Amino acid sequence: MSLPPEPRANPALVGQDEAAAALDAAARAGRLHHAWLIAGPEGVGKATLAYRFARFLLAGRPRAPEGKAPLFVPPDSAVFRRIAAGAHADLLTIEPGTLQGDRKRSDVINVEAARLIPGFMALTAAEGGWRVVVLDGAELMNPAAANAILKVLEEPPPRAVLLLVSSAPGRLLPTIRSRCRRLDLPPPNDAALLPLLGAWLPGMEAAERVALARLAGNAPGRALRLAEGGGLAVHAMVEEVLAAPEAKRAMATADKLAADRQGTSFALFFTLLRRAIAEATARAGRGEAAPGWVAARPLADWAGLWDRLGRLADETERLNLDRKQAALTALSWLAAD
Repeated sequence: MSLPPEPRANPALVGQDEAAAALDAAARAGRLHHAWLIAGPEGVGKATLAYRFARFLLAGRPRAPEGKAPLFVPPDSAVFRRIAAGAHADLLTIEPGTLQGDRKRSDVINVEAARLIPGFMALTAAEGGWRVVVLDGAELMNPAAANAILKVLEEPPPRAVLLLVSSAPGRLLPTIRSRCRRLDLPPPNDAALLPLLGAWLPGMEAAERVALARLAGNAPGRALRLAEGGGLAVHAMVEEVLAAPEAKRAMATADKLAADRQGTSFALFFTLLRRAIAEATARAGRGEAAPGWVAARPLADWAGLWDRLGRLADETERLNLDRKQAALTALSWLAAD
């Protein structure tokens, strides 16, 4: 598997040329909006685009060479290298875990981190250009953090841009959303994504890469994470237990999930199981064709099971409970009439 670089160091932009062109045009129009909400499904390249735009602004808004996507900055440039290393004085990144030290959590941006943003944006640019803040996972701000950035959104300093990256923009305060210019990123199409998966996963059969793309909703980052976690195999397990939730299958499935000591397969199994239930019940609720197993119980029961499975997975990970027993519990719920 050939892993791509992290977003701040990734020179490639897959399937998002239209969004990049919109940012390029806005930057060259002379009155760049001070806050952008870059929204879209998980793994479609939102953070990659945010850092690409940051490089473009901090490098002086260079014109992309022929054949290159908008906002291109060459990887050998000093600006690209410093941003990749997290060492550019005019770029601030805020994400879950910032300023939390030993209390680092992956599910929250706290007020101490958010309070860095107004002061940073108000400073004069160290290199005479722009100040840029990338707020990655903006929906994970707690209420105090969200309130801490409102003033800078209402009274933005000159030549400073705040880029909010969010997979769940509906969770942001309406007062934040209303002060941002929104840019929605769709998943790339097959023509853009499948060659990329071929480069990342050269050992995988072409048909499997297509199946992986479908499972990931054509989101490149999600596809890669699924591939790393054996997503196709876990998905097959989910389909098996939903189609035939027999007690005799439960032990073998639980053993497979427990064999992964890192817990990746366990977490992915619950994620894909709940996604399958949500998608199937939604189709059934709209009167569309749905898998046969949906008819085994009322739709309201499936909704309740979806919620119980989420709480079980969360408590198992948060309290470090026995994963095998948790899997057996979940499978017993599926098998119950």
